[in-house]
Amino acid sequence: MNWILPGTVIPAQREEADKTCDLFRSMFLPGGMVLGQVSNISGLEPYMIQNWVKRGFLAPPKGKRYTLRQLCRILNINMLRGALPMEKICGLLTYVNGHLDDESDDLIDDSQLYFMFVRLASRARGLDDKDELQQALNQVLSDYEEPVPGAKTRIEKVLRVMLTAWISTRMRQEAENMLSDMENEMQQM
Repeated sequence: MNWILPGTVIPAQREEADKTCDLFRSMFLPGGMVLGQVSNISGLEPYMIQNWVKRGFLAPPKGKRYTLRQLCRILNINMLRGALPMEKICGLLTYVNGHLDDESDDLIDDSQLYFMFVRLASRARGLDDKDELQQALNQVLSDYEEPVPGAKTRIEKVLRVMLTAWISTRMRQEAENMLSDMENEMQQM
């Protein structure tokens, strides 16, 4: 089944979500990405990404190149902003990563969090089946090594919020599409 990788404009196969990490890492083989490349992947305007850097939502690029970690922070923010205001997104990311412009205090690398989320989103089809959701969370967190006691619990909570927000955004978009179809139908009457 086709879907768009969360936070991006990249079409993918849901069944191949586990390969997302390899896909992204291959994009960084020649070094970091320039702003235009990050913009193309995320679908965001360059000025918005630059604004997020200025506001301290992510560390500035080094030598005008963004790292995989920075790209994944951008994608995490991008996928959440349809459901949550920016201050809530920052609070959520701060819950696991301390100061957003300082990577030294992170409980989890942003790329690891993003790839966990992609795997979770591909496995958990919704929020109704609590057992299925818990099983999916257990699978994506199975390899996570806690840097401090309680970190895994925090990551799990953040992943639950991210999934809920992402599903909410997708449902809102679906409702808007349905309304648009109805409006078009009414105009043709």
